[in-house]
Amino acid sequence: MDEIDKLIERHQNLSKLSVAFLYSITVSIAVNMFWTPGGIYGSGVTGAAQLVSTVTARWFPFHISTAVMYFALNAPLFVLSWRKIDHKFTLFTVVAVALASTMMHLLPGTKITADPLICAIFGGVVNGFGTGMSLRNGISTGGIDILGIILRKKTGKSVGTINIIFNVFIITCAGLIFGWVHALYSAVSIFINGQVIDMVYNKDQKLQVMIVTSKPKNVITEIQSEMRRGITIVHDAEGAYKHEEKTILFTIISRAELHDLETAMEASDQHAFVSVTDTVKIMGRFYQKHIY
Repeated sequence: MDEIDKLIERHQNLSKLSVAFLYSITVSIAVNMFWTPGGIYGSGVTGAAQLVSTVTARWFPFHISTAVMYFALNAPLFVLSWRKIDHKFTLFTVVAVALASTMMHLLPGTKITADPLICAIFGGVVNGFGTGMSLRNGISTGGIDILGIILRKKTGKSVGTINIIFNVFIITCAGLIFGWVHALYSAVSIFINGQVIDMVYNKDQKLQVMIVTSKPKNVITEIQSEMRRGITIVHDAEGAYKHEEKTILFTIISRAELHDLETAMEASDQHAFVSVTDTVKIMGRFYQKHIY
């Protein structure tokens, strides 16, 4: 059984590495072929890296490339992720960001079109697809994603407000540097990028989780302390194979919390049976206050 678990884990790791490489290609295409030639800024840390690159190229005696700045801005967040989230999660994030920085440097900056609207649309679509695929496979692309996960763990709320403020700052800088028409196009691109991410990732989708476990107290403690979700307990269940006494737990999570659920189950009961299904509608309390 241990060998099977190792094979499954190895397959999952290879899958995540493949998706990380896919993300590195898509973000590089978005930055080098659409956003930079069109004078468009992306969202989050990518846009901030573009901003620093533009400023240093125009007004400083030296130039810091977007690729280098992208990794540099993410570096402090790696430390935060290592301490506050998960070591394995952080390692895959570092790999995704490192690959993206490398591909940005290697992929030639081909100017497909000078039309800023086309650059805004296609840049947003391409980057949104890559980012959405990464998040869907449990890989963070760094930046505000890490802050969002930490904030969600602490408060149960998303990082939406911080994300909006950060992107408004980037759009304002785009207006001051390129003109307000390009700022508008940057806003369009950021909006399209977010919509495509949601389409691919479905992070707001609610999922019903059924857990069959012989260690209900451990599982409940992990889920309620880390994810703050209400749990319904069904006692006196029995496994048909070995006729062992089991407990069934029901809870609802968002798709964004799938990684948190996996982490909680690994810490509490690695041999539990877990079934995750889509939920059409939720009525009643979804978020639980912190249990002391």
